[in-house]
This record gives sequence, structure tokens and C-alpha cells, in this order.
Amino acid sequence: VQLQAYGGGLVQAGGSLRLSCVISGPAFSAYALGWFRQAPGMEREFVAAMLWSGGSTYYSNSVRGRFTISRDNAKNVVYLQMNSLKPDDTAVYYCATRLRRGVIVSASEYSYWGQGTLVTVSS
Repeated sequence: VQLQAYGGGLVQAGGSLRLSCVISGPAFSAYALGWFRQAPGMEREFVAAMLWSGGSTYYSNSVRGRFTISRDNAKNVVYLQMNSLKPDDTAVYYCATRLRRGVIVSASEYSYWGQGTLVTVSS
């Protein structure tokens, strides 16, 4: 399984960006797809996740109401729409998949990771 995240960039506070995560590989089957982020000097933190079957979504408190995770099943792409961006949202954003149930916010339980895409929000 391979994941490729793209769509990052520089945006002013209050602006929007949409990140994409393209998932490819033989017989891909995942329990969930998650987005995480890591700011300089900080630990990687959970942002959002979606169950592949059923589409239930989960968000961290810091992004709920501003970010939306969605998917295009036909293209095997998962999106992260980010609105009302703040300077605190500046980070490298990663997409990852997990194969089993567990603690949805736990990065260690995700098996495959994309390379990350940098989002910079200026004040």
C-alpha cells in the first residue's frame, strides 16, 4: 500500500486549503484513513479520521468545525478540507491508514504513511 499526500502550501490566516491523499497498492483494504500533523519541535498529533466502511468521521477538538475529511471511493482518494486556517495549524500533514480497530487517534496504530505535505499559515 502506498499513500501520497499533496495540496499543502502557504495561506493567510482565515484562508482555506484542501489536502488530498491518494491510496494505491494491490488489494488495498483499510479499516480507516487518518490525517495527522506535526509542527516543528512537537509530537505528531491526530487531526481527523474516517472509517473506510460506513464513513464515520472523527476530529480533534482543535479542528472540529473547521476541517472536513471526505473521500472519493472511485479514485481511492481521501481529502482534508481545511477552512478558517490559523497560524497554529502550521505543520507537516500526513495521511495514514490502519488495518484494524483500536484507538483511532493513536498514530502508532497506523500501518502505512504518506510522505507529508507542508501547510504554512501566515498571520
